[in-house]
Amino acid sequence: MYAIILDGRRQLKVEEGAEIVVDLRDGLKTGDAVKFDRILAVSGDQGLKLGTPALDGASVTAEVVGLVQGPKLVVQHFRRRKNSRRRNGHRQVSTRVRINKISI
Repeated sequence: MYAIILDGRRQLKVEEGAEIVVDLRDGLKTGDAVKFDRILAVSGDQGLKLGTPALDGASVTAEVVGLVQGPKLVVQHFRRRKNSRRRNGHRQVSTRVRINKISI
């Protein structure tokens, strides 16, 4: 059984027991529950159910595993012939969650 959820602007395919990385959720600690309500499609024993655009009454519950940091991105600003150079780095912080239950 799997579901397609909408989190922010991204669509994610999730299954029970899978761990996914979603955008940072402020105020959540390890072990807290997260509920996703925007379910676009669910595939199970009864077949595929599609929403228009979302399924009514469907939800996915997950548990917060922890925070993770993405890869280091180097941002360089360079202006030619001006002796002007700037170099910054950035690591995006995200939340890792484990999918517990998909309910229709």
